[in-house]
Amino acid sequence: MTRSAWRRIGAGIALGLTVALGGAVIAPAAPARAENTQVRDLEYWLNDYGFTQAWTTTRGAGVTVAVIDTGVAAGIADLTGAVIGGTDVSGLGSPDGQTPVGEGSEHGTLVASLLAGRGTGEGSGVLGVAPEASILAVSVAFGTSDSTLSNDDQIAAGIRWAVDNGADVINMSLTRNTLDWPPSWDDAFLYAFENDVVVVAAAGNRGSGTTEVGAPATIPGVLTVAGVDRNKGASFDASSQGITISVAAPSEQLVGVVPGGGYVQWNGTSAAAPIVSGLVALVRAAYPRLDAAEVMNRVIETADPNGRAVPSPIYGNGLINAAAAVTAYVPASTSPEPAALLEDWIRVHRRADTEVEPTPQPVTQEPVAPQEDPALPAPSVVAAWLPSPLTLTYITVPLLVLCGFGTLVTLFGIGATRHIQRIRSKR
Repeated sequence: MTRSAWRRIGAGIALGLTVALGGAVIAPAAPARAENTQVRDLEYWLNDYGFTQAWTTTRGAGVTVAVIDTGVAAGIADLTGAVIGGTDVSGLGSPDGQTPVGEGSEHGTLVASLLAGRGTGEGSGVLGVAPEASILAVSVAFGTSDSTLSNDDQIAAGIRWAVDNGADVINMSLTRNTLDWPPSWDDAFLYAFENDVVVVAAAGNRGSGTTEVGAPATIPGVLTVAGVDRNKGASFDASSQGITISVAAPSEQLVGVVPGGGYVQWNGTSAAAPIVSGLVALVRAAYPRLDAAEVMNRVIETADPNGRAVPSPIYGNGLINAAAAVTAYVPASTSPEPAALLEDWIRVHRRADTEVEPTPQPVTQEPVAPQEDPALPAPSVVAAWLPSPLTLTYITVPLLVLCGFGTLVTLFGIGATRHIQRIRSKR
C-alpha cells in the first residue's frame, strides 16, 4: 500500500476560508457565520442525537480517547485542558503529537474538537460530544515519503502506544481504501482488544472515492461508523456502505476547529467517527465496569432504526442515541468478544497466506530398454505363451474357480449315490 493511496476521510469548508480534506472541497451551502458566539448554534447534533440529555448523566470525565490522526495542534482555546498526552509515530512531528504533520494536517485537530471540545466560554466555541473526556494525540504523516515508516507501520505503532498509555477508546478517522489490511495490524488491533480498548473507525466517503467500506472499518471487532445528512438520511456523498457498519451518525454540516483557532464546517465520516467515539466515552464513564464488548453492545442496541429495516449496509443498526445509550436498560451481550472475532478471522484467513515449504518429490529416471539375448525366444513368442494380467483376471482365474466347483459337485454326487445304494442293500 503506497502512502498516496491513504485518505483522511473528510472534506470541509472554513467559515470564511476554504479548506480541502480527503481530496474534496465542499462548497458552502449558506452564508458563513464565523463569530465565536454563533458557532454553538451550528452544532445541531448535540440536541438532535441526545447528547445534551446524556450530559445530565455524564460528560465523559475520566475516559481517555486516543486520536490517531495528523496530530492535534497545541494552543487551541476550544481544546484547553483536553489533550493530556501524545506521541509522534512519523518521525516528523513533535514528541507530544501536538504538531500537525502530513497532508491535510488540520484533520486531527478537527476530529479532536468534535470529540472533546471545551468551548471558549458560556455558549461560545465548539463543544465536543464528550466535553470532559481526555485526548491522547497520536500524529501520523499521511501522503508523504519523508517518514521512515510506512503509513501501515505508523498506524500499528500508534495503536500500541495508545494502549500502553491508557487509552480507553481509539478513534480512527482514516481508511486504507482496501478491504484487507497488513498482518502487522493483526497484532496491533488484537493488542487493543485484549486490553479492553474500544476501536472506532470511519466507514469512508463516496465523495473521496471510497465507495466500499475499507480497513480498518472492515476489521472484526471494530465499531464502524456510517454517515447521515442533516435530515437523518443516508449521506451518499459523505459515507460509504458495507456489511461491517455498526451504527450511523451525522456526517454533514459539522463544525470543528483548525490549527490557529479558526472554525470550519465540514462533511464526512471523519467527523461522524469522533461523534461516536465521544458517545463511547460517555458510556464508559457512565458504566465503568462494562468491558469493551458490553460498551459497544450498549451503543448498538440503543441505536434508533428511524423507521428503516436494520441491520443494513447503509445505516448499520441505526442512528446513535446518546441519551438512551447512557440511561436505557440493555440486556447483556451474547456476542463474542472483539479479540475472539479477530482471532477467528486470523485463523481462517491468514492460514491461506502462510507460505508452505514444497514437499520433496522422488527423482524419476527414464526406463532403460533391455538388451536382447539371442539364446532366448523373442519377446513376442514368449508373450504368446504367458498369460497377461487381463487373461489372468477375466479368463484363467474364473475358469479355475468353475472347474473346482464342478469337481466338488461331481464328488458330492458320487458320494450320495453310493450312500443310497448301501441303504437299499441293507433292506
